[in-house]
Amino acid sequence: MAITTKAYGAISEKEPLKPLDIKRREVGENDVKLEISFCGVCHSDIHTVRNEWGGSKYPVVPGHEIIGRISKVGQNVKNFKEGDLVGVGCMVDSCQECEQCKKDLEQLCDKGATFTYNSEDKYLKGERTYGGYATQIVVDKEFILRIPENIEAAAAAPLLCAGITTWSPLKHWNVKKGDKVGVIGLGGLGHMGVKFANALGANVVMITTSPSKAEDAKKLGAHEVLISNDEAEMKKHKNSFDFILNTIPVGHRMDPYIALLKYDATMVLVGAIEPLDPFHGGGLIRGRKRISGSLIGGIKETQKMLDFCGAHNIVSDIEMIDIKDINEAYDRVVKGDVKYRFVIDMASLKE
Repeated sequence: MAITTKAYGAISEKEPLKPLDIKRREVGENDVKLEISFCGVCHSDIHTVRNEWGGSKYPVVPGHEIIGRISKVGQNVKNFKEGDLVGVGCMVDSCQECEQCKKDLEQLCDKGATFTYNSEDKYLKGERTYGGYATQIVVDKEFILRIPENIEAAAAAPLLCAGITTWSPLKHWNVKKGDKVGVIGLGGLGHMGVKFANALGANVVMITTSPSKAEDAKKLGAHEVLISNDEAEMKKHKNSFDFILNTIPVGHRMDPYIALLKYDATMVLVGAIEPLDPFHGGGLIRGRKRISGSLIGGIKETQKMLDFCGAHNIVSDIEMIDIKDINEAYDRVVKGDVKYRFVIDMASLKE
């Protein structure tokens, strides 16, 4: 059985998002249903709606930074109850049996995680998963996240993608007090990277091409700002970083940033899901340096991140919008005209 839900989505890559009716499954014995209060706007939403990565199946209803209150739980659900403030991030299912899933790395599931939108729906034959630009969603209990009640719910929405995307590599590579950490790019991902690295006790350097972003970076927790197209300043920081988080969302030159790493240090890519400019192998070889990548994080790790945010009162800097303004918001995201994440007030869809 399926229930009809109001949503906002795209029916082709050439058309703007508009109101749609979509199908959600009925609440099963292991399911949780939530009424969606807020949904963040991620650049991945735009890439998928506009089919910039290829593979989009229409209609597309984006949104994987979902916050809401539980309205119904299945009979096997013991850890959540009606009224709880919860979230849904980038995944709604995985095989839960493979080596990666057993290690709480569901995002790396051997059989492929079921993503919150544009994946094959395991429950409704012939349907795709639809995301959080909607009034409600039904999700397996293993993929529900508890949101601390002491932080602002709307501003917590981007933690479910931008937050975990930056938190996971900082923790995996054991960033600690006193480390010199660079964060390249001050956008939705970068501003969270600065906040987390600062809260972990690192000496945080925002690396940007824009001197105008220096004041904001310091307000967010950066101790220093490095202008990456200033060759003299870059030379001063050569071979000095313990860790670099690279959030640049497009292909770019890597050599200048590789030169900043200490020997045995790592730069992690979380932004550019596309070809990078060729770089010189010598920059890595001469310092036994590493370039790696990181994809969101597992459910257990995401919950730890949310608990850390509750303990340290960390949320995203957001601009709230109504759903009717989503197409304009997409254009502004592409232009970099948001500080630092749009969040949709989903009450506006009901209205």
